[in-house]
Amino acid sequence: MDRLPEGCISEILSLTSPADVCRSSLVSNLFKSAADSDLLWEKFLPVDYQRIISRAFYPLLSVTTLSKKELYNRLCDDPLLIDGGRKSFQLEKCSGKICIMLGAKELAIAWGDNPYHWHWRSYPGSRFAEVAELQWVCWLEIRGKLETRLLSPNTFYAAYLVLKLEHPYGLDNEAIKAKVEVVGGNSSACSEERAIYLHARGEHSSSDAMLEGQYFARERGDGWMEVEMGHFYNKGGGGINGGGEVHMSVLEIERGRCKTGLIVQGMEVRPMLET
Repeated sequence: MDRLPEGCISEILSLTSPADVCRSSLVSNLFKSAADSDLLWEKFLPVDYQRIISRAFYPLLSVTTLSKKELYNRLCDDPLLIDGGRKSFQLEKCSGKICIMLGAKELAIAWGDNPYHWHWRSYPGSRFAEVAELQWVCWLEIRGKLETRLLSPNTFYAAYLVLKLEHPYGLDNEAIKAKVEVVGGNSSACSEERAIYLHARGEHSSSDAMLEGQYFARERGDGWMEVEMGHFYNKGGGGINGGGEVHMSVLEIERGRCKTGLIVQGMEVRPMLET
């Protein structure tokens, strides 16, 4: 192996994953130079990463001075606001797969333009300029959609509602319907309509038997909560049969009970963890 040229070693390493490359460079000095090369890390970046960066809401002034490894790590660690600041783009660090979050302004929220029902404001810790704060509604309907061509091909994805609850009423102990479906293209939805809860597991439930087949919100590690709405497989391909959309929805429109205390940052689509 020590006689192989660096370019050949980089080519071999590119067939693994970013996580494998980082481990191999720690184990052997043989791989260290190749493991830091632009030739290698450019292969872990999305094919159209330059076009994605050109859509940044705030220009990346230092992008031309970064090595490809530094750029990769930056896109993993710091979500990039794109498309007028209404979406964020990020890479999953271990695999390099694409993650996208739709900010609340990119979602279709019933009564969202009525200040008596929803209030739009900045919020500490949100990656977007504005979040949607529920004042009161009886009809809760939040929908989002995203082109599957923007995601990594041949990848299982999960979709999440990213939220906070502040003095909730009508939401903290009620099941809400969520659905993820793929329309058009050659990707496929893998989950049925499900019941979700916007509070954490066990917070308001007296019996674990009540939890089977239900989905509860959980801490994200960034001060927000998230609840999985569903999942799908993105086959990818941008040809005639590849231009589908993933449609996500959160609905509570049947009971007619007043609801308040929900803060929505957005909906995030990211690769499912391998088990």
